[in-house]
Amino acid sequence: MALMITDECINCDVCEPVCPNQAISLGELHYEIDPEKCTECVGHFGEPQCVQLCPVDCIPIDPNHRETNEQLLQKFHRLQKLTTTETPVE
Repeated sequence: MALMITDECINCDVCEPVCPNQAISLGELHYEIDPEKCTECVGHFGEPQCVQLCPVDCIPIDPNHRETNEQLLQKFHRLQKLTTTETPVE
């Protein structure tokens, strides 16, 4: 399951830097989570870091992107492979 950020977001900037997959970015009105990159921190941490730190509790599970823990772990491995095989920019 990917997470999502609701309209209650106050743009406090706490969530973006703690996301290990760089899945969080500032959208037009508030921060947003890319479901293709969100693993709910599976593979990195025991709990989603953004959820732990959010002061307004505006990061629920995205009902449109339900995934099992196994699927999240597979996504984690895919994302890690992409990260480690990228060619550095010179």
